[in-house]
Amino acid sequence: MIITGSDSFAISEVKQHLFRTFNMKDLSPLQYFLSIEVVSSLKGYFLSQAKYANEVIHCARLTDTKIFDTSIELNVKYNTTDGVLLDDPTLYRELVDCLVYLMVTCPDLAYIVYVISQFVSSPRSTHWAALIQILRYLRCIIFQDLLLSFTSSLDLVAYVDSDWAGDVIDRKSTSGFCMFLGDSLISWKCKK
Repeated sequence: MIITGSDSFAISEVKQHLFRTFNMKDLSPLQYFLSIEVVSSLKGYFLSQAKYANEVIHCARLTDTKIFDTSIELNVKYNTTDGVLLDDPTLYRELVDCLVYLMVTCPDLAYIVYVISQFVSSPRSTHWAALIQILRYLRCIIFQDLLLSFTSSLDLVAYVDSDWAGDVIDRKSTSGFCMFLGDSLISWKCKK
């Protein structure tokens, strides 16, 4: 349970009321929850999944130290017929699932993870190469945190974009959005 505010007496009273009403205990300030590290500072809460990201990279059995500055090649379009079918798509599927969870703190992965997740039923060598590039990009951003600022205003701002029938397979549009509450990124998504 996270209770925040500047009135420590009021916080203590709320906690005591909750202890009397429910069977619960105070586990101290939140530090790690569901593979998300939470660090409190004077600026706000920093959310990170660096440990989990390292586990994902290790699970992929990447032994090199190559890194990429971008998660996807510019203007690349993947489809269901390029490349050779993977003999065993299990690892591909597991890694895509892991990347979906990493998007909790890495909003810049939203688009490319959406793209490669379309091919989990029958991934090909080109999709595997794209997945490896994402993991090498992840090495670059592994220690970037998501900040939920204490001093953010309560202005809600949203940005939306679409590629208007950009999918080479079915000519559907891919759209994405991100929402900020003041300076804090609070929601994002990419979908067809």
